[in-house]
Amino acid sequence: MSYKEYYNEVIKTFELNADPVNALPMKKYMKDQFEFYGIKTPIRREISKKFYSQNFLPAAENLKKLVEDFWKLPQREAQYFAVGLLEKFIKTSDQSAIDLYEYMIVNKSWWDIVDAIAVNLVGELLKKYPELIPGKTEEWMNSGNMWLQRTAILFQLKYKSRTDVKLLTGFIKRLMHSREFFIRKAIGWALREYSKTDPAMVIEIVDLLGLTGLSRREALRLIK
Repeated sequence: MSYKEYYNEVIKTFELNADPVNALPMKKYMKDQFEFYGIKTPIRREISKKFYSQNFLPAAENLKKLVEDFWKLPQREAQYFAVGLLEKFIKTSDQSAIDLYEYMIVNKSWWDIVDAIAVNLVGELLKKYPELIPGKTEEWMNSGNMWLQRTAILFQLKYKSRTDVKLLTGFIKRLMHSREFFIRKAIGWALREYSKTDPAMVIEIVDLLGLTGLSRREALRLIK
């Protein structure tokens, strides 16, 4: 299937399943930042399965253009679809994929899409290419972009015992006084997730840094 045929078929399928009644509350939930086809998550996942199957996947050389074109669409479901599509290629993606992920993070940014990219795409890619971690994460931390900084905190969310605790703690220390809700929430989430692996270490980090408020509550939520 050619690039154009694949793209057109996806859009046609979404349009056929669009529900304007659902679209309104979905848009409202996202603070009126994005339009929606109005396709609820279970239905969207079901109709996307065909396009994610081996028989329908586009050629790898068309992937970047496809994602960028889905990113240009006003409907949020198109961006969700693009992230899911990239997840199917993560095992064969090379280091250059990080540039596309960064483009996605800083364009049409909001927690719903940034978190999926940070954990399922960036996190998996950096497992394969750990040599990218020092330079890229420092670049994100220095960018002044809240969503890239959130990515630096969250990309290790599924690393468990492989988590670089020193790196994470350093990022938290640099951002812990941020007034941004999404940064404070990310700090708590990252520590809460790591508490499933090493609760004593999370308590130590929280106390050492003197975390307070939202970040502290989220970090310690699972610790008895």
